[in-house]
Amino acid sequence: MNFISPWFLLLLPLAFAPFILGQSTSHIYSWSEMIPSDLTSKIIGFLLKVLGSIIITLLVLALSQPFSNQRSIEKIGEGAQIGLVLDRSASMDDPFAAAESSQKVGETKSAAASRLIIDFFNSRTNDMVGVITFSNSAMFVLPLTQNKEAIKAAVNATAGNALFQTNIGAGLTSSAALFSEVADSGSRAIILLSDGAGRIDSDTQQKIRDWFDRFQIGLYWVVLRQPGGISIFDEDYVPKEDDPLPPAMELYEYFKTFRSPFQAFEAEDPKSLEKAISEINLKEKKPITYSEIIPGKNYSLTLLVTALVMSLILLVLKFLEVKSFR
Repeated sequence: MNFISPWFLLLLPLAFAPFILGQSTSHIYSWSEMIPSDLTSKIIGFLLKVLGSIIITLLVLALSQPFSNQRSIEKIGEGAQIGLVLDRSASMDDPFAAAESSQKVGETKSAAASRLIIDFFNSRTNDMVGVITFSNSAMFVLPLTQNKEAIKAAVNATAGNALFQTNIGAGLTSSAALFSEVADSGSRAIILLSDGAGRIDSDTQQKIRDWFDRFQIGLYWVVLRQPGGISIFDEDYVPKEDDPLPPAMELYEYFKTFRSPFQAFEAEDPKSLEKAISEINLKEKKPITYSEIIPGKNYSLTLLVTALVMSLILLVLKFLEVKSFR
């Protein structure tokens, strides 16, 4: 038990006042020695003093404002621990490929991504979400949390100024670290949203692959296609002689080597992006163990109400007092 104003507890000795102070009455009798001893009256008088002591104690405790500690209760629900990795390279502020091809000004990729991601998490109840952004390097934005307001603020905060680099390796390395200090709830995933792909050196590739396998993290990669870009699913594409695969296709081939689950999506407009996120939503509704925080309770009001009820009882008993003898 904790107290907001513990100094009021110094008044607790006042609870003994009814036993120390003599009982006063407005009725004066000339001589009461001949009145026989009344055990029932003595018991009732003692109980009235106890009642008065309890009322004083309750009032003092109410002034000190006691409260209990918050509790954490484990429950079973549907959801996942999700690391959200957002590309913040400058190209994310461009319109979708479909919008440019139709010569219409469409919603930018970063705006559509933020809007749909917030809708995605608002529709779910038991997820723990962490946020990482990257451009030329990774930026830690939010640890795994169930606070929807914090998640919404973190996603909206990713719409700031961006750079012209796409260091996707740094983003994935930092995202795996989100799970290092958190107990596995039963389902873990990284959602990577990017409109491009930088190349990742072999050492970093091995580190990412090992971490995803160790922490049992699934990976969803949503590729926001560049105008005129090559599809990562184009199996007929053959690079020119001695040329490497485009970075996005190379990254796709690398992700397929993961021992942990992997699935890729492509989006050319907000509608196809929404479809991809909806499919992820269906796949990540697995039974998980999650903790629900039960806030502490302030008992001041309960104590005051109890003291009031006891005071009314004491007042009623006062009216039942015998005023005179016949």
